[in-house]
Amino acid sequence: MDDIPCIPRIAHLLADPARATMLWALVDGTMRPAGELAYAANISAQSASAHLAKLVEGGFLSSEAQGRHRYFRIASPEVADAMESFASLSAAVRPRSPRSVLPWRSVPVQFLTARTCYDHLAGETAVKILEAMLKARWLAADGRDYAVTRLGEKRLAALEVDLAAARESRRTFARACVDLTQRRPHLGGALGAALLDLYVSKLWIQRARRSRVVSITPKGREAFRGFVGA
Repeated sequence: MDDIPCIPRIAHLLADPARATMLWALVDGTMRPAGELAYAANISAQSASAHLAKLVEGGFLSSEAQGRHRYFRIASPEVADAMESFASLSAAVRPRSPRSVLPWRSVPVQFLTARTCYDHLAGETAVKILEAMLKARWLAADGRDYAVTRLGEKRLAALEVDLAAARESRRTFARACVDLTQRRPHLGGALGAALLDLYVSKLWIQRARRSRVVSITPKGREAFRGFVGA
């Protein structure tokens, strides 16, 4: 039993709806004040403070004081990836009743099309890009991870993706992240983050200030159509 990961502790922290709601509000990678998270979870500021302290102690969140307020954010990309995976898993394991089906039809189409998952792109567009990169043999699957092929090295370098910096990151280089709405993987890890930076710098997408949804610009639509056929 000593070799079993601390799943019970993690499950205990995530079992509380308020804590889960506050974590989910931070999956986009933003830093938010305690008051805003309390409002999102529909709890008092005092209750939020206690819950947030547990999440910081548990390694899920980090915090930073700015003036009179304390701000919180997801502690690591792995936590954000896990939250997205948990949300996807909940759709797969819950009883198949009308009340239990995730209401994606009521979700704005922009959320389904393109959004951020912590620091990388998610949604239908991200899934299609990964599938196109695999089909074009820019990437090769290696279990849950991906390796960049020689062709991929050449193509990504031409797009000015800094692969060396991505590889030097302490996090996983390129990993499959099951997309919450598409139920197929998009690209996570340091390479996924580098590609999102590329899309933003080239004005292919535009971030929203208070939402995970990103807008694909006309320039981006054209680029993605030519981007390994995505």
